[in-house]
Amino acid sequence: MKVLVTGASGNVGSYVVKELLKMGEKVVAAGTDIKKLKNMFGDKVDFIEFDFTNEHTFTDALNGVDRVFLMRPPHLGKPQDLYPFINAMKLNDIKLVSFLSLMGVENNTIPPHHKIEKYIESIGIPYAHIRPGFFMQNVSGIHSVEIREQDKIFIPAGKSKTSFIDAADIGLSIAVVLHEPEKYRNTAHTITGSEALDYYQVAEILSKLTGRRITYDNPGYLKYRNYYIKKRGLNKKYVNVTMALYFMTRMGTAKAVTYEFYKLTGKKPRTFESFARENKEAFTK
Repeated sequence: MKVLVTGASGNVGSYVVKELLKMGEKVVAAGTDIKKLKNMFGDKVDFIEFDFTNEHTFTDALNGVDRVFLMRPPHLGKPQDLYPFINAMKLNDIKLVSFLSLMGVENNTIPPHHKIEKYIESIGIPYAHIRPGFFMQNVSGIHSVEIREQDKIFIPAGKSKTSFIDAADIGLSIAVVLHEPEKYRNTAHTITGSEALDYYQVAEILSKLTGRRITYDNPGYLKYRNYYIKKRGLNKKYVNVTMALYFMTRMGTAKAVTYEFYKLTGKKPRTFESFARENKEAFTK
């Protein structure tokens, strides 16, 4: 049987695919852009056109599949948007679904991930939730623009600390649980990096790396929101979700360091410094 990977072209999904292939699994890469998927994975995987908002795509996506990596696309803000596909998984007797959730979400009802986790559990699909800390890729991705162009980190996280984790490490964790569905049936794993850093420390690491003086701007919520919506032109709903996450970060929800990644994989998680070195071009003018 095969493993269906939703969001296969994304930050985490692409690593899930690669790690599953290393384990000898047969993979179905699902997404709305088949050409992009083919460019990424060549002939190593099967491809299927899939859209959470189009129930006609569900049957083909689940054909011959017994495990699923489930990821909520950022543009689908309501948990209910994923329920029809979760129902379809139940009807197809999926052996395990690994949902990409969020650190601390078991005690935080605000993000959509909370209700999605609860819904999967309530209808009885065997699950292995993966709850990562903040992605290192957030810094090298969406927030790298200000670092490159203005030499500043523009994030409203106050003085809080974050135990960043690399998306590659998240992908490996997900592949591990999907590879051994019986062992990890009905479990949840909070995975983080091995250290918690505040954004002043992140700025210091990036300054040393680039040879430029990178500072942490630490804007207020309104300044951050206006800038990202008006100047950067980002989707309002998306910016509001990031604001909620940074609000929770200020409450201390992102600073815990766990050893779940090591327990799952037998490896140490990548450090932010090592990640920054490998992705130096993201921060270079």
